Amino acid sequence: MKKIILSVILFTALCSVNSCKDAYEIIQDGEFSEEATFQSVNDMQKFVNNTYDRMDVSNEITFTSIFTDELGIGSQNGGQNIGLYNFILNSNNGFASGMWLSHYRTINSANRLIEGSKLITPSSADQAAYNSILAQARALRAFSHFQLLSYFAPNIKDNNSLGVILLDRVPGANEKLPRSTVGEVFALIESDLNYAYANIDPVKLPSTSSAAYKFVSKTFIDALRARMYLYRGNYALAEQYADAVINTSGLSLTPTGTVVLNPTTGLANAAFYGSYTVASTSPYKSMLQDFTRGEVIMALDRPIGKVGIAAQFYFNRTNLTGGPYMDLGRAVYNLVDVPGDVRKHALLDPTSKIDPNYQSLPFSQYLLNDVLCIDKYSGKAGTGNQVELLSDLKLFRLSEMYFIKAECRINANDLAGAAQRIKAVRDARNFLGPVALPVYATASQAWADVLKERRVELVLEGHRYLDLKRIGALAGVTKTQRHPKDVEGYSIKEIDISDNRFTLPIPSDEINANPIQQNPGY
Repeated sequence: MKKIILSVILFTALCSVNSCKDAYEIIQDGEFSEEATFQSVNDMQKFVNNTYDRMDVSNEITFTSIFTDELGIGSQNGGQNIGLYNFILNSNNGFASGMWLSHYRTINSANRLIEGSKLITPSSADQAAYNSILAQARALRAFSHFQLLSYFAPNIKDNNSLGVILLDRVPGANEKLPRSTVGEVFALIESDLNYAYANIDPVKLPSTSSAAYKFVSKTFIDALRARMYLYRGNYALAEQYADAVINTSGLSLTPTGTVVLNPTTGLANAAFYGSYTVASTSPYKSMLQDFTRGEVIMALDRPIGKVGIAAQFYFNRTNLTGGPYMDLGRAVYNLVDVPGDVRKHALLDPTSKIDPNYQSLPFSQYLLNDVLCIDKYSGKAGTGNQVELLSDLKLFRLSEMYFIKAECRINANDLAGAAQRIKAVRDARNFLGPVALPVYATASQAWADVLKERRVELVLEGHRYLDLKRIGALAGVTKTQRHPKDVEGYSIKEIDISDNRFTLPIPSDEINANPIQQNPGY
């Protein structure tokens, strides 16, 4: 664990992890002691800001999109991600290592803040800010522990099964920590969230402006609880917290607005896509462009200087001439290629090449003639080429809470109630008007529809890998669902959802320094 906790590793790319001597040393040249770092509540605020900066879910998004069925190989691909696209996954995988390191760095930062806060005695005027900063740190620690459990624990519904390393303090330099049980880690998460909810003060956040949703809030904590209890199979609590978000957050499902089509391309007109300085005329697209908050519960800010998530799909910029080495999977596109669905237009850049005869093309021509350029991460508001690959990372959106509510209704055998929640999202995403209410004859049909709607609404947000593992069998889905054309040139086309690779391997970087138990099958 020391390699993770004390690491000062620099990422030369999102998923390249390099070790160095500094990983084993506590005292570095120019390093400040805790006494020097934590002298005031203002110092604590600066440190928690840095903890936010350490947070990242880029690895989850990219790994999930490649490994499952969200992407196809792009026209400009020169070998990028081919191994993972072929389901080659082992303990040396860069995305798995990136997730592990990133979240333990966040946890370590939170722990150092919590430890350092003991050196400060706040004044009565600063007490609320002091408590709120600790609340943020503990909420971020809870989120990172939950992410680690979701990807690296074989069964997060079993309290006695193997979890991840529980880190609730700053460990010693040579301390080797074992994997805790799932129940032990969730006990810490729940304790952290209870403290955070009781002590978070929105007035004391770094920003009370339009960017406040990029910081911990009670709504964020409720959303995290809803997702956490859903994954755990505790539907009563999942529904309770999803309802809390839906009913008290003040947010509503973001509408499409008026969408005018370009008769030449079949996609929306230029006003829909806007630019880096002019917002889309569609509230939904504007939300994805980071011009407006929309229904986003919490997002990770990605200012200039950060590595943009779109760099995982493009070499230079988010259009046909920007070097698309990964593109949107044909199966996903076909699901949204229905009248009025705004997601067809929001997901695709207007420079995309959409071949109506793609099915009959040889594979080599299919790659060149049917290029579905991803536009979900189109860059953010600003000027200059620094913003072209940057987009904020949405951790939670309101639509997910509706899906959680739908799953809870299915579990309660209220199929009509589940259908109403799915219809609510589809209505919000259709610019031609309300859609038909789905009718489910069986629970399996309802699960399948929820899985389908999560697939298109939450695509490229890091959900599909976990969704297939969680509810694929309930929905009658046994494997990934790539379009046959996207895998025509590959011998291994799909992977069964019961495969051991639907739990990530503990990275070799960790095991080499701290010989903890590896997950089955690796």
